[in-house]
Amino acid sequence: MSRLPITREGYARLREELERLKRRERPQVIKEIQEARAHGDISENAEYHAAREKQGWIEAKIRDLENNLAESEIVDPPRGPLGRVAFGARVRLEDLETGEEKEYQIVGPHESDIDHGRISVTSPLARAMMGKEVGDDVVVKAPGRTVEYEVLEILAPGE
Repeated sequence: MSRLPITREGYARLREELERLKRRERPQVIKEIQEARAHGDISENAEYHAAREKQGWIEAKIRDLENNLAESEIVDPPRGPLGRVAFGARVRLEDLETGEEKEYQIVGPHESDIDHGRISVTSPLARAMMGKEVGDDVVVKAPGRTVEYEVLEILAPGE
């Protein structure tokens, strides 16, 4: 099994979520199931069925997080000024067609979150950016079109 890269911060976020589910959410849903059972006939008890469904979701999420952590390997990104785009870097881009600027951090697949500007190292955009320098063009083939960016700035994490 090949290990997937993850930043130290991403690993910590996954661990915190796993601990929250195990220490708070799991015991709470068990308590909800016990309270619903105390109301009598569970065959038509909506509270019981909702709590069981929630328990199933929590257990599945715990398994997913445990698997993700097990197959991840912490990769410490380079510190200091970066000359080229590398894993862990934050990259500011300009869309050459629209002029819109965007900033992304290149992270592991288990910690990517586009809403927070974290894209997976395996994504087409991240793969196209790897090794680029400030001023270089990045060409990404998207469904139905090709998007071109210019690398405006490369920052180490935490800068």
